Amino acid sequence: MTEFAATHTVSERDAAARTDTFSSRRAVIAAVVGNTLEWYDFAVYGFFALTLAKLFFPAGDATVSLLLTVATFGVGFVMRPVGALVLGTLADRRGRKAALSLTILLMALGTAMIGFAPTYAMAGAWAPAIIVLARLVQGFSAGGEIGGATAFLVEHAPPERRGLYASWQQASQAGALLLGSLTGALLTGLLPQAELEAWGWRVPFLMGLLIAPVGLYIRSRVDETEAFKAILRERAARPEVTFSPLRDTLGQHRAAVITGIGITIAWTVCTYFFLVTMPTYAVRQLGVPQSASLLANSVGLVVIVMLAPVFGAWSDRIGRRPIMLASALGLLLLSWPLLHWLTSQPGALNLMLAQIVFALLIAGFSGPAPAAMAELYPPAMRSTGLSIAYNLAVTVFGGFAPFITTWLIARTGSALAPAWYVMLAAAMSLTALIAGRNLLKAAFGR
Repeated sequence: MTEFAATHTVSERDAAARTDTFSSRRAVIAAVVGNTLEWYDFAVYGFFALTLAKLFFPAGDATVSLLLTVATFGVGFVMRPVGALVLGTLADRRGRKAALSLTILLMALGTAMIGFAPTYAMAGAWAPAIIVLARLVQGFSAGGEIGGATAFLVEHAPPERRGLYASWQQASQAGALLLGSLTGALLTGLLPQAELEAWGWRVPFLMGLLIAPVGLYIRSRVDETEAFKAILRERAARPEVTFSPLRDTLGQHRAAVITGIGITIAWTVCTYFFLVTMPTYAVRQLGVPQSASLLANSVGLVVIVMLAPVFGAWSDRIGRRPIMLASALGLLLLSWPLLHWLTSQPGALNLMLAQIVFALLIAGFSGPAPAAMAELYPPAMRSTGLSIAYNLAVTVFGGFAPFITTWLIARTGSALAPAWYVMLAAAMSLTALIAGRNLLKAAFGR
């Protein structure tokens, strides 16, 4: 059958023209708040890795316990491609709102399982099993969030402002990490270690349960995108056309999926090393107190929240690719020197300065990235294509970044070992941006 996307007659520009400014702003708020709550729930686990290692994975060796904990963090990513397939195609079949509401409910379930889980001392082997199951549920949910939320943002945006609107995807992710990091800094700074391990670690997970009522209420107050409504009208007018988002995406847009995977590699590795693993790295390798490491991490996240929309808006003026190329090159060239400087002169202030530099480069890459990836696909399969590309890369390269970098340090004995992994990721994304030049140019013009 002919691919459905090639048959629809209503252009995205026409659909966007019917979306008033108030509706667009309300859609951005709904996407950002829901996205922030979703990613806070998924990522807060990483900020309490040291505490969770003691409570749920007591192996008798601190390094082994930490490896088991970060491996469980990575387990959540195993379900990301499954969630991408199921929830991504749901968003392209039933609508962005339906898929995004389901992701919220699933994420709340997984977060509740962790927040109320008995520790190893209470339940033995059942305790880590519950944590693993909870991370699988969270991973399934997160697998559908990025595609649905980005499609939602792009399709509510005026065509000339897609970079700005879609950049709130990354800004809200950074906001979620910031919320988790600040919560971690506050709890570790105020509570004695005994109280933190007794009950304090549960607080951020129980706070995350707000995702269900707040997220569902906000997302229920916005309309479906005009682009998706146009697709529904076209399907009704042409019932003889068989529509399969997954089949059409993999059959007609394989090059776009491969390019999207390449773009995501640097984005995900840098996010999960510099913004999730770095507090643990700073404590173990640099000797920085946990509260100070989380505070430095929070400063870096503030930079991304502020600058990702700036780079997204700039990409609307000069193009996505030049900004992303420059940022990826910066990550490739500066990761080793900055980590070398940091390990040779450790301290809270130097850690904060390094985090600011890394955050600037990550914002430059990830601010334009959501729009760049969304524009690779037509609306009828946008959520499916984006979800598959993003989550495959995140699962393989980003989700296990904490485990890989911890293992590399243990294997080599060098605190600089993570730099090589980051540089490899930056090189792969640079290659994708260069090799996919024609595809990217066709997608967004520059």
